[in-house]
Amino acid sequence: MYWVMAILPFVLLLLGFPIFLLLLVTSLVVLIGFYDIPMTVVAQDLFNSLNKYALLAVPFFVFAGSLMSRGGISVRLLRFVGSLIGGFRASVPFTSLGFAALFGATSGVTTAATAAIGTLTYPKMREVGYSEGFAAALITSEGALDNLIPPSIAMIIYGIASDTSIVQLWTAGIGPCILLASFFGAYIYYYSVKAGIPDTGRFSVKELVHSTRDGIWSLGAIVVIIGGIYSGVFSPTEAAGVASVYAIVVSYFIYREVTLADIFETAARAMYLTGLIFIIVAVAGLYSWLLTISGIAQALVTVITSLHSERWIVLLVINLFLLFIGCFLDPASGLIMLAPLLAPVAASLGVDPIHFGVIVVMNLTIGTFHPPFGLNIFVIQALFKTPSETLYKGLVPFVILAIIALQIVTYVPAVSLTIEHLLFR
Repeated sequence: MYWVMAILPFVLLLLGFPIFLLLLVTSLVVLIGFYDIPMTVVAQDLFNSLNKYALLAVPFFVFAGSLMSRGGISVRLLRFVGSLIGGFRASVPFTSLGFAALFGATSGVTTAATAAIGTLTYPKMREVGYSEGFAAALITSEGALDNLIPPSIAMIIYGIASDTSIVQLWTAGIGPCILLASFFGAYIYYYSVKAGIPDTGRFSVKELVHSTRDGIWSLGAIVVIIGGIYSGVFSPTEAAGVASVYAIVVSYFIYREVTLADIFETAARAMYLTGLIFIIVAVAGLYSWLLTISGIAQALVTVITSLHSERWIVLLVINLFLLFIGCFLDPASGLIMLAPLLAPVAASLGVDPIHFGVIVVMNLTIGTFHPPFGLNIFVIQALFKTPSETLYKGLVPFVILAIIALQIVTYVPAVSLTIEHLLFR
């Protein structure tokens, strides 16, 4: 039975089965072949996997992020960031990086963030002289910041899968997000100097005032979402609903850049994406339940602890495993499948559960821009038809920097836990 649960999913993956179907098939094969359990249990467990209050945040954040991108909020955020960075060397890619962080604080969906960032900043980078490979690779990589900065949907899914506080996970992701963005920023500056890209911007107080005034409602989205959560005014799930209402009010009544038809179309697309996420969550919940009742999770903990390996070695092995898995699975699938399996291992090693959650999410975040199957890679190629060879070559420095940042986060817990300790402990 153990070999079936371990090997069959990978066999089905190589055969081209979608993630939700390979998990469902594996679970049914195990239940029918090795257990005398009524099939009504399957339906009950699928329902229970989705019967979680925190999951209500997912469709609302997906909708809010999509509408903000479509309704003029993202454009004004970009202008505001550009007015702040206009006087620096490499101001255009730095503006793209800063915009990625700000938009991530309103979206929560890495693919949506990547599409929004790319549409607005890729043409400008190409216009001022940056190569196709660098511009596409930067947008592909920086879109992943969305998974680390609140209100990350990846953190929501991990929190549900491992029974960990979502707000504490969000807080712990801030430090790693800043670290990763700093590494990307250093490379941006190095590349710009090496490539001889001339300065293209100039700081203007007048432009800063105008962009701030024009974008005050856009910046308000961040204040409402993040401020409301950490002030205790509303929960993460309530924050998602508030963000959706705020996006409708600002986009339709204040900026007037969307129609009612646009809002309904955005809602329909959000529901479609939510359906894709939830069907994976449901069947992965069934698979995780089987991992628990079969004793595989506990057996894995026993095997690892019996090896008497140093904690740093086990964490290194987990990182290598997750980086490999991240090349093939989207973060939602990886988190739902692996969190129940790996969380007990981390607990047996004495690793802080919040810190470990950030490690897992950051690993799978790197997978979103790691060749060959990163989700963000597909988004950029769909938008700009960037050749795979060109994009992969441009991504190499960003992947290397991200892995270095991951090791720092893994072995220096303070990067994740300092802010979280100040607020919650």
